[in-house]
Amino acid sequence: MGLLLEKHFAFYGAYHSNPINIAIHMIFVWPIFFTVVLLFNFIPLPFDLPHVDFSLFGNNVILIFNFGFLLTLIYAMFYVCFDYKAGSLAALLCLFCWIASSVLASLLGFQLAWKVVLVVQLVSWIAQFVGHGAFERRAPALLDNILQAFLMAPFFVLFEALHNFFGYEPYPGFHVRVTSMVHEEIEDYRNMKGELLS
Repeated sequence: MGLLLEKHFAFYGAYHSNPINIAIHMIFVWPIFFTVVLLFNFIPLPFDLPHVDFSLFGNNVILIFNFGFLLTLIYAMFYVCFDYKAGSLAALLCLFCWIASSVLASLLGFQLAWKVVLVVQLVSWIAQFVGHGAFERRAPALLDNILQAFLMAPFFVLFEALHNFFGYEPYPGFHVRVTSMVHEEIEDYRNMKGELLS
């Protein structure tokens, strides 16, 4: 699993090497995930699943095991499989997003929730495209690998934060190896871009 993790992080890092672009992604990637889960709370399942009712601030809140929960479960399991320490933290964040989005869905209702989702999605995506265009000067990774961009981005930014602030590595030498691979990827991209322009 280590080599696969290195490969994914090298791919991601090659598109996110500028510190300002990295900071923008750290701020705006998780709100995208959160609001997608929020919207998924309103998609009915074709069958009944258990739910939990409770009262919060005088409002009835329902935690439903719905598509939002299913999406959360897929992301959480995927992250834990990649790295059980950082992945477990990412899984907890995913679970928090599901619970918080369920509470928000209950409090706002669909008529207001979809507007919140729209605003957050627009602001978050615009910020990231500005980060890539103005600072990274490279198109986003989703144009080359959309699955990795959507599935792995929340994990990548969390992993990046854990490394930058706490020096976390899944195993010794991980960061050095990935940094070397990122530099090679960036150099290959610049050479290819130079050949296309000449």
